[in-house]
Amino acid sequence: NVHTGGYAAPTGADPDFRTTFGTALAGQTGLTGYPSGTVNRHVFSGTATASSRSVWTANSTTILGQSSYANVALEGSLDVATRALTVNTEVYITGTAPSSLKLNVALLQNNLAGPQTGGATYNPTQINSAGDYIHGHMLRHLITGQWGDTITTTSTGTLISRTYTYTIPADLNGIPFNLGDLELAAFIAEGNQEIITGANG
Repeated sequence: NVHTGGYAAPTGADPDFRTTFGTALAGQTGLTGYPSGTVNRHVFSGTATASSRSVWTANSTTILGQSSYANVALEGSLDVATRALTVNTEVYITGTAPSSLKLNVALLQNNLAGPQTGGATYNPTQINSAGDYIHGHMLRHLITGQWGDTITTTSTGTLISRTYTYTIPADLNGIPFNLGDLELAAFIAEGNQEIITGANG
């Protein structure tokens, strides 16, 4: 979940959930309003990957029915004392793939309380006793950079193993990184666009 755009700009004492990655991610989607989402950065109709929540389920079902030419797995370990995160990833090419792919590793955070327009209407179970919306799977950092780490050996049967390290800071924009609420996601993309497969943990 990427917080970006005008609605993500904090007012008053609101928390700032934005990252340095959000503007570029939103910019590639062709979105015309919020909330918008993409399913694997795939274009289902027209030229934009962004779609409204009314079609997210149907689009997800379509994607889940498609085969993938790659498998991805990841495992993270954290030294709580030093806040050093190590992420081991593996990509296995099972079919015909483009000559270049991008491996992306994202750091996400759960249980972040804050405002959410329409939250009580569309997802009331996420409202806590104080009236705040509890955000989940929120993008906090892209460990492999804005568009990922390039893979150039993509022949069938290739296994790619890569390890990434990141020292988790105390906070981002004043919002603490609660180590117990963090999760990881990894995905393979064709360039900066179509996502082929992913995993989280």
